[in-house]
Amino acid sequence: MERFSDRITRIEVHLTDENGQAKSGGNDKRCLLEVRLAGLQPMTVSHDAPSIEQAVSGAVQRMKRSLTSASGRLNHH
Repeated sequence: MERFSDRITRIEVHLTDENGQAKSGGNDKRCLLEVRLAGLQPMTVSHDAPSIEQAVSGAVQRMKRSLTSASGRLNHH
């Protein structure tokens, strides 16, 4: 996401274990990313996975796609 760093004013990362300690397995780890770009509404994505590392990686990939799409729309206006 480095190529967007000049436009990003804030990044928030929220990590949760949907099942808690009661049970494990499945895609119970969630990463929610919120990115604020200068002059725009916040963009939010999330990804569920079996591990925190996979959840973060998946959320970052989704955010990259969202930022690329938003950047393309901004450049056309």
